[in-house]
Amino acid sequence: MRYLRSGPRRLHAQETGPARAKTVGLRSGEIADRNIRVILEAIRRHGPLTRTELGRHSGLTGPGITNILRRLAEEKLVTSNRRNGLGGGATATEFALRPEGAFSIGVKLRRTRGEIVLIDLSGQVHDRVYFGVEPEDGVGAVHAAVRDIIDRHATLPIVGLGIAANDWSDARSEQLAAMATIPRIYVENECTASLLAERTIGSAMPEGGLAMIIIDDDVQAGFLIRGIPYSGVHGRAGSIGEMLTGPDSVQLNTVVGFDSLRSRIGDEDFARLLKGEEFSSPLLSQWIRDAAGHLLDPIIAMAGFIAPSVVMIGGDLPQGVIEALIHQLSVERRDTSTRPLLTPWISPMRPASFSGGVALGAALLPFLNTLLLPPASA
Repeated sequence: MRYLRSGPRRLHAQETGPARAKTVGLRSGEIADRNIRVILEAIRRHGPLTRTELGRHSGLTGPGITNILRRLAEEKLVTSNRRNGLGGGATATEFALRPEGAFSIGVKLRRTRGEIVLIDLSGQVHDRVYFGVEPEDGVGAVHAAVRDIIDRHATLPIVGLGIAANDWSDARSEQLAAMATIPRIYVENECTASLLAERTIGSAMPEGGLAMIIIDDDVQAGFLIRGIPYSGVHGRAGSIGEMLTGPDSVQLNTVVGFDSLRSRIGDEDFARLLKGEEFSSPLLSQWIRDAAGHLLDPIIAMAGFIAPSVVMIGGDLPQGVIEALIHQLSVERRDTSTRPLLTPWISPMRPASFSGGVALGAALLPFLNTLLLPPASA
């Protein structure tokens, strides 16, 4: 299978300086690649579509669309069927995504645990495995997990590997590439990966941007502004876990992070939560109250400075726990005993669309770099 050339990539330090005085346009090959992505993205989001409908979605001409559809069919990425006209009218050929035409692997890596998923071109998860990680051997753990999932699905066309990790380095990518047989490795931080999952296959993107809070060992935030992830200088945007929060002015990570949750409810119940089990517990309820009382401060700050249309909360906690936390945040924002002002202007809050959205977003990275429109273009 051939793959498209252009796409987003992590910039090296020497590429992030002042803009050049002269802007270099796209080469003809890059324009062709982008047009193919436009057509495939239109089919993925709105299909099945006829050639006429693709023209309305893409703005491309009929002959150009026909050539692109021929190439996508050769690559086994789209299928075609006849659509009957209304009232016995003329039929037309419509084109639909062929999800099994390409697969991708995504890894979420934490210090002592990881998650790996295999998805098809539509974003459907076909395999998911959780694995342990030795703190000093993250590369070895990822390599073993990737090797096992490739061996189980040896006949599938896997286009690449995406990794979502906050402390991954280029040296680790090079080490993994030397060990693995997978052709391409793409890396992003966890919040950006989760945002890409929401933007690409989640709920419709609201106008005004999106903020995503991920609760894990630490607490992070990510921002999607005009469809593009915003990371700030040196990727520091969203480091809310280091904020001093709440009436007692303590670091957010120490109250909301997983270490606090584990010490509050115990190792056994904490393991149940990470497995997705829903249960009620007085200790868990108390953690939710404490977490909401401190998490509200950075949410107020984000609402005041960025004013996103929606604030989503995600991570590996079960949906019910996230919903209970959001409910308690709504209670906290109306309580003037600890905060002197009501804050009706805070953005609406809701759970992330996906449990395990970080690994899913990581798996989308190879698609966004080879087949689909990257965030800056969509």
